[in-house]
This record gives sequence, C-alpha cells and structure tokens, in this order.
Amino acid sequence: MDIVFHGAAREVTGSCFLVHCGDRQLLVDCGLIQGAPTDEARNRRPFPFDPARLDAVVLTHAHLDHSGRLPLLVKAGFRGPIHTHRATRDLCQIMLKDAALLNEKDAEHENRRRLRRGKRLVEPLYARQDADTAMRQFKALDYDTEQEILPGVRLCLRDAGHILGSAIVELWLEENGVRRKLVFSGDLGHAGAPILRNPQAVREADLVVLESTYGDREHRSWEETLTELGGVFHAARQAQGNILIPAFAIGRSQELLYFLKHHSREWGVGDWTVFLDSPMAIEATEVYGRHWRLFDAEAHRRRRKDGGPFTMPNLHFSRTAAQSMAINRVRGGAIIIAGSGMCDGGRIRHHFKHNLWRRQCHVIFAGFQAQGTLGRRIVDGAKTVKLWSETVRVGARIHTVGGLSAHAGQSGLLQWYQNFSQRPPVALVHGEPEPMQALAQRLEASRARAIVPQPGERLDLLSPAPKNR
Repeated sequence: MDIVFHGAAREVTGSCFLVHCGDRQLLVDCGLIQGAPTDEARNRRPFPFDPARLDAVVLTHAHLDHSGRLPLLVKAGFRGPIHTHRATRDLCQIMLKDAALLNEKDAEHENRRRLRRGKRLVEPLYARQDADTAMRQFKALDYDTEQEILPGVRLCLRDAGHILGSAIVELWLEENGVRRKLVFSGDLGHAGAPILRNPQAVREADLVVLESTYGDREHRSWEETLTELGGVFHAARQAQGNILIPAFAIGRSQELLYFLKHHSREWGVGDWTVFLDSPMAIEATEVYGRHWRLFDAEAHRRRRKDGGPFTMPNLHFSRTAAQSMAINRVRGGAIIIAGSGMCDGGRIRHHFKHNLWRRQCHVIFAGFQAQGTLGRRIVDGAKTVKLWSETVRVGARIHTVGGLSAHAGQSGLLQWYQNFSQRPPVALVHGEPEPMQALAQRLEASRARAIVPQPGERLDLLSPAPKNR
C-alpha cells in the first residue's frame, strides 16, 4: 500500500498521484504540465506507469493542471472510470474540448512550418476525438456521498471551495485487514471568496496530501482587495484607457463578473463597457448558472434579490473571433476579461498587442502566474515582451491583485490542516520549492511531520515517515 508522486512534486502544475492498494491501482488527478516550452514538452513523454493497468481515476477539479492529460491517459490505454463531481464533469466537457482544439491548431501551425523546411510532421498532443472518448468514462458524484469505487477502496468528495465542483478527496484503503485513510486537499479555496462555500473541514487521516501554492505568503484581506480594485478602476477612468484582465476561464472570470455587478455603483462600472472575451469562459459561466445550488449563502441571497449573478446591462459576451477583433478598435472605456489566465495563449495576447504598450491602459493580474509564462515575465517587471514575432514595450500600468487568488494563503492552509486530529503526516505538493519549504517549517513548528516528495518518490502508507527536505 503506497503512493507515488508523479506530478506537482516540487512544482505547481501536472498533478498526478498513483495509489497502490493490493493489486488495485488508482490515479488521483492527471494534469497538464504548464510553463516554459521545455516544461510543456514533458507532456509528450510516456507515463511512468502503465495506463492500461489503472483501475480508476479520481479527479479533484476541472483546471487543466489537474485534468488536462486525461485524454492522453485514455489514448494510452486507460479504460476505467473517472470519478469526479458532476459540476467538474460539466466543466471538463468544455475544458478538454477546448484544449484539444488548441492542440490541433498548434500542430497544424507547426506542420506548415515543417513542410516548408522538409521536416517530419508532428501530431497534436491529443485531438477532440480523444477528449470525447475520455468524457465518456466520467462518473459523476455529489459532495458528502461515500461509496466503494473498487474492492477495498472507498471515496468521498468534500467541497474544496476553489472553483465550481472542486473537491477534497477522502480515500479509505483496505488491504489484508489493514486500513489507511488518505486525504487529498486538491486546490483549497480562499476563504471568504465570492460565490462558493469555504473549504470543508476533514477530521481524520493517516496521510494528508496538501497543496502549497501560496505556502509562503498571505493574501490581502477581501476588504483591502476590493478597495484596491476600486482604485484601479478610478485611475483607469482618469487615464481614459482600457483595463485588461487576463483571467482563467473557470473560476476567476465568474468571480470578476460577480464583483463588477455587485460593486457597480461604487466602482463606476456603469461608465465602462465590459467584455467577457472568451468562448470557454462564457460556456463556464453558463455551467455556473446551472449549478447555482452549490453557491454560498450570500450568493443565494443576491440571486434571489438581483437575479443572475453574472448579468449586467453593459456586459457583452464575445463568442466569435470577429467580435473579439472588434474590441481592438475600442481605445478607451473598456474592461476586457480574456484568457488565458497566464497569458500564454488565447485572446488576451491579441489585446496585449493593441494595448500593452499604451501608457493610459491598465493590466490587472488576478491569479497565479507560473514560472516561464508570459504573465510571470510581465509581473516580474519585463520592459518588453515578445508577441508572436513582434517585440512590444510594456507601457501599461501593471497591477497584481493577489487577494483575488482562488487558492488559500499560508494561514488558510494551516487552519484547514488544524482541523485534523492526531496531527497526521503531510506531503506537500503543487507548489514551488520556496513556498513548500516555508509551509513545511510552519507545519513542523506546530508538531506536524512534513514531507516534500521528490518527483517519482514512493511513500509507504503502512509506515509513512518524513523524508529529508
């Protein structure tokens, strides 16, 4: 009985954890590796295990760094069920299809270059047919419902409060009369965030696998964050420029729309034209609307009072490429929410080309920017960036609003862990080395045993013990 850390070990993306229980094999998450081209090239490597021998997959949530290699897994021979929350299933229907389409377009573009040079052609990482096949293996679950998914393996999903359908995974394993309980935090939400409920407490575990994205820092309070956002809108209105917001299609885009609607008067949002320029974000917003019963009490109250949480008279959904290109003719007074969240693809790059160099424009970064991404380079102070073959000066005012993060900060992670009795060992994943080390030190100061696994490290669940960091 053991767990092997095949992804998100000492890095943020590519979550992938293999659990052995007797002769059963279970995978928790199967995410894309994101970041620099050298990082993303690792997605094409064979899996370090045989997908055909897997009995099941449990998926914590729909973000691609947790779900994005599922079509590859199926393509490589996995035929078992993919257990996840029903809202996550609906969001993956959007996410995986879109990722496959981008893979096909990237391969088509690369092959045109290769044909001109007489080089061997490449295949897309996976195609839409692979995504469709993977979706047929999804098995939808609800929160707080315990069930046996394999002989000797029971599963229950708890609300993680990160995005719609995000789950904390409780796994009970039994082998030859020996029982162990694993708890995977998935990505834990930022307590007090709009729309969704706070992460649920879990009381018992023999091992906790805990994310550490912000293990070394705190977020600003929600009150300070909202004041900060209002200040950006005020400054941008005086400058008469546009506001660009790179946003993840799932979670962040919906939170931004919610804030814009419910702070419209104090922020002067009615003076702007708001564009949600992302077909995927538009579809995801519709999924959020269908699953409104997962909202928190405040969102329920506002829904009864004001109608849908994502509706405004000055909000425009830009579904087509033509609608997106038309936004580029707007020189001021536009709030443009567009993907991708880390700026390595999607429509935001086109808006950067038309606005990033303009001093009267503002850019709001409202989410984590991984090492090697365009967003990270801008946040870190790059004076120029490369957009396709053109060098573009960074003249716009750059704002990093960390309080909007969908991840818990250090104190939120520690508070969630404090709900466990008996201080179970903690394996830290989904973080860069510095945040992991900082969180490990705080955990050990509270008498918890902290483990920071190396990629590919195996941990015996019958006698888990901390390893040297």
